[in-house]
Amino acid sequence: MTAASEDLMGRPLREVLEDYKKRKISLEEADELIRGYICIGEEAKFDLDRKKRRGVPEIVLAEGKSEDDVVEIARGVYKRTGAVIVSRVSPSLAQKLKKLGRCSYEEKARMAVLKERDAPRSYGSIGIISAGTSDIPVAEEARIVAEEIGCEVVKSYDVGVAGIHRVFPALKEMRERKVDAIIVVAGMEGSLPSIVAGLVDVPVIGVPTSQGYGYGAGGKASLMSMLQSCSSGLVVVNIDNGVGAGMAAVLISKVCCGASKRKGRQK
Repeated sequence: MTAASEDLMGRPLREVLEDYKKRKISLEEADELIRGYICIGEEAKFDLDRKKRRGVPEIVLAEGKSEDDVVEIARGVYKRTGAVIVSRVSPSLAQKLKKLGRCSYEEKARMAVLKERDAPRSYGSIGIISAGTSDIPVAEEARIVAEEIGCEVVKSYDVGVAGIHRVFPALKEMRERKVDAIIVVAGMEGSLPSIVAGLVDVPVIGVPTSQGYGYGAGGKASLMSMLQSCSSGLVVVNIDNGVGAGMAAVLISKVCCGASKRKGRQK
């Protein structure tokens, strides 16, 4: 993507047409900017407009796709926007993505991020807590999403209910750093999000993980526990859905930042 067309992302239709008229962008670039998505072969129509429309970008899910298809999608998006996030990435796929450009890969989270330059912090802070060490990969998935979109993350891992005293220093720090929301990731019986939601005055996003065994294995027990919570202010995403939790926390932070700015202007 040219520098001129990159600057046009999210600008009015009239400006896109004027830039095409002045030959600052090509017909293909103008077409993509107007319709809001790009066609990559016959496999994908990538939503370029989602960040403008919702405040969060589309993320490429590698799981269920061939490695070649993921590489082609990532190449097409990276060429046009200069950045793309890919989730559920295997080590072998990561090696292929690294050939496309500046790429970071975190194996524990299974996340790859291609970007020409670091994005500035756009929103506020969120907290991320994991109940156990085995829940950290899902927590890290949420962390990377939140940080790449523009949030500061305050994290604390392995503070579950088997030693509940461990969670209080984490919550104290998050309160002092004025987080806008807290993501709590837990497997097994999944009770930690309910406890946290009963102690804090910000939204809590519960993420059940597939960690667990026996009756209710695979995350079913933790999901049902979170859904049955009597703590107000707790919302729940699907099992192992760190990406969804990270997105939700970012949107909450976005709203909080907007409210703070409006309040500042009123003063």
